[in-house]
Order: sequence, then C-alpha cells, then structure tokens
Amino acid sequence: MHINGGCHCGKITYEAEIDPEAVNICHCTDCQTLSGTAFRTVVSAKKENFKLLSGEPRVYIKTAESGNKRAQAFCPDCGTPLWATAPTDPQVFGLRVGAIGQRNELKPRRQVWARSAQGWLSELGSMMRVEKQPQN
Repeated sequence: MHINGGCHCGKITYEAEIDPEAVNICHCTDCQTLSGTAFRTVVSAKKENFKLLSGEPRVYIKTAESGNKRAQAFCPDCGTPLWATAPTDPQVFGLRVGAIGQRNELKPRRQVWARSAQGWLSELGSMMRVEKQPQN
C-alpha cells in the first residue's frame, strides 16, 4: 500500500510502501513515554520503500528495554514523532501511524509488549463516548 505522511506543521513529509496487514500496537514503556499516551501504533517500511520528501528530522537515540538502540525521528519545529530506526545503517523504518495520511485505513493486527499495557485499556468499550470536544 502506498502511503504518505509527515509532521503536524508540514515541514517534514515522506512517502512509503507498507504492508497494511503489518500494523502493530506497542505497549512498551518507551513507546508510552515517547508518545505521551498509553501505547503507540506502528507500521514498518523497508529502507528501499521509504522516501523522505521534505525537511530534516531531529533524532534522539534511545536504548530500549530490549537493549537495542533506536533512533527516534521527530520534527524539530512541531515535535511530531515520525519514525524509529537503527541509528546506524537503517534498513527498516517503524512509521508512527498517527503521522500517516491514510491512518484511517490502517488497522492494528498485533500487540507487542502486552505485559506493559495499561490496565484500563480493556474498559475502553464501556466508557462514555463524546463525538467532538465537549462544551464546558
């Protein structure tokens, strides 16, 4: 599937070919902290299927709980998390689904680091839903 993505302010844009069946939710504590929420949704793109179209992301190197180093790319202006990859010789980009234009077409198929998942996630279906920002 051909996708395009980029940051909130529009300075960084990219395109890629991905497998829409390979969308994952990651519950690791790094993804929780780096995304500022309960989990992160990711889809991989091989290096040869990824093209940066505009802008230059800032990179933060993080050593994960697994011991692997990951280069976390984000927009230096608006802060949008964009992808993670190996800090040297990247072969695969873990694209952040929230930064993909076609995100509504992507459905997670697997959850990883489930032992770190927030306990209240199972209650989402029973929570009150408000379709837009509530008026105070």
